[in-house]
Amino acid sequence: MPREIIRTDKAPQAIGTYSQAVKVGSTVYLSGQIPLDPATMDLVDGPMEAQIRRVFDNLQAVAEAAGGSLADVAKLNIFLTDLAHFALVNQVMAEYFSEPYPARAAIGVASLPKGAQVEMDAVLEL
Repeated sequence: MPREIIRTDKAPQAIGTYSQAVKVGSTVYLSGQIPLDPATMDLVDGPMEAQIRRVFDNLQAVAEAAGGSLADVAKLNIFLTDLAHFALVNQVMAEYFSEPYPARAAIGVASLPKGAQVEMDAVLEL
């Protein structure tokens, strides 16, 4: 099956050897997003909640560029440098998703690119 590369200026540009997303058939694989402001490519300032929201906004922008939305997410992976933020992720996620929620993993990691505290990637089924 041919692969379609998904790209949007409404989300941070790839900072390595990867694409923002790749669509194969009706499945879209979204690369990890950290809380980068797409206009400046800098990490957002502010509390952890602002970082989490920026990540969801970035994922939403890439999902829309692929012809979908966060409602199409089948699987979401969340990477946190401090699992104490797990409850806050749940709280903010409830504003971006409605039931039935996607499958999900939340993983504690030692570090993330550019010193981010949160990163998420997703798989959409359109």
